[in-house]
Amino acid sequence: MPSPQGPARPRLAHTARTTGLGALAVLAVALTGCAATPAAAPETGEGSDAAASAPSQLDNCGTVVEVPEAAPERIVTIKSTTTEMLLALGLGDRIVGSAFQDGPVLEQWAGAAEDIPVISDFAPSQEAVLELEPDFVYVGWESMLTPESAGDRESLAALGIGSYVAPSACKGEGYQPAKLAFDDVFAEITEAGTLFGAPDAAAELIADQQAQLDTIDADERGLTALWYSSGTDIPYVGAGIGAPQMMLEALGLSNVAADIDDTWSSLGWEAIVDQDPDVIVLVDASWNTAASKIELLESNPATAELDAVQNQRYLTVPFPAGEAGVRSVPATADLAEQLAAMDLEG
Repeated sequence: MPSPQGPARPRLAHTARTTGLGALAVLAVALTGCAATPAAAPETGEGSDAAASAPSQLDNCGTVVEVPEAAPERIVTIKSTTTEMLLALGLGDRIVGSAFQDGPVLEQWAGAAEDIPVISDFAPSQEAVLELEPDFVYVGWESMLTPESAGDRESLAALGIGSYVAPSACKGEGYQPAKLAFDDVFAEITEAGTLFGAPDAAAELIADQQAQLDTIDADERGLTALWYSSGTDIPYVGAGIGAPQMMLEALGLSNVAADIDDTWSSLGWEAIVDQDPDVIVLVDASWNTAASKIELLESNPATAELDAVQNQRYLTVPFPAGEAGVRSVPATADLAEQLAAMDLEG
């Protein structure tokens, strides 16, 4: 499946490692058609209070996931958002393997992440996942839980392996957020804390991120912006209902692709030139750097005339921060600092 931020990227260098064989921890996952009540944010305070208020099951993209009595100890994470979620909750030592990492983790988590085995640069095979004998698989896209990838949820459950999809990535009707909000990000932190036995850490993380979010002042200059993720002939941009839209709104920027009812979308250069955005947010990835995008924008006769290009009005954001997760708030704060320092007089 192509990345929601653009076509499949070139293969990254990685180190494939395996762990010794151990006993499978048994985790029951109820795959029924009934709905369950999603987790409510745990109250800060004693762990027993948070545990008492936690639900016994979660409705995750239409699959009912039983909250285990004993927290999972051998977790495979697929996509940076899930790896970083567990690192932010202080659970990095429970990750027995990761896959499809979009870039380096934040410096504050680098030490905890350095010994996590990387089993694939892209979607791992079910064989590679099962070799690690996990008790849980936590993925950033629904498409990672198929027979062609880590295995479908029913098959994993039959082996005693639980599964959880980042709710912001749910695609089914009634499950995909109509328009992503920071409360949705915080709800995932709450659910992850519930599932993985860290409700107090989740509550503390939410409080810290809410405090940081509250310090961000929306720009009042009435600026428009393009979120340029990838692509050359036809750029791939942040559209109207996903993480880029959520972050741009917090910054006080009007997304030129806001009327596209999707998280990510292709948008032709002609439409972008017609919109002539005041600011361009450049997604920076090792395989498609912000610098390479600037070179393209400045060498193309049409885009070279854009006001943002003429006046070098660029903001940059790391690729892993472009999808909803624990990086959403700090990335928005960083973009706000870049925006506040931007000279609009040129």
